[in-house]
Amino acid sequence: MSGTFAINKIELKRILSSFKVSDKNIDSILAQLDRMHRHVNVIMFTGMLQNVGLKHNEIINMLRRAGIDDVTISNIFDVLEEEKIRNTFGKMIELKVE
Repeated sequence: MSGTFAINKIELKRILSSFKVSDKNIDSILAQLDRMHRHVNVIMFTGMLQNVGLKHNEIINMLRRAGIDDVTISNIFDVLEEEKIRNTFGKMIELKVE
C-alpha cells in the first residue's frame, strides 16, 4: 500500500460538509492535519474520519474521490481493524499449522 494522494483543504472541507460533519469536527480534523504539517498517512486519516462519525460507505466514497483504488481502500480498513483488535486484546500472535 504505497503512493501519495492529495486533496486540498477547501475541497476536504467541502466534502466533509457534504457528509454533514459538524463545523467543530471539521475544524478539529483540519487542525490535526496542520499540526502534522498537512501530511498524514491514509490509515490515520481514515481513523480521524471514523472518529467524527462518518460511516464506512461515506469514508469509502471520500477515499475514492481522492483517487484511491478499491484494493487499497480495502487494505486500509483491514489495517484499521487489526489495530482495533490489537488495542483491545493486546499483542497478536501468529499461529501456523503445517
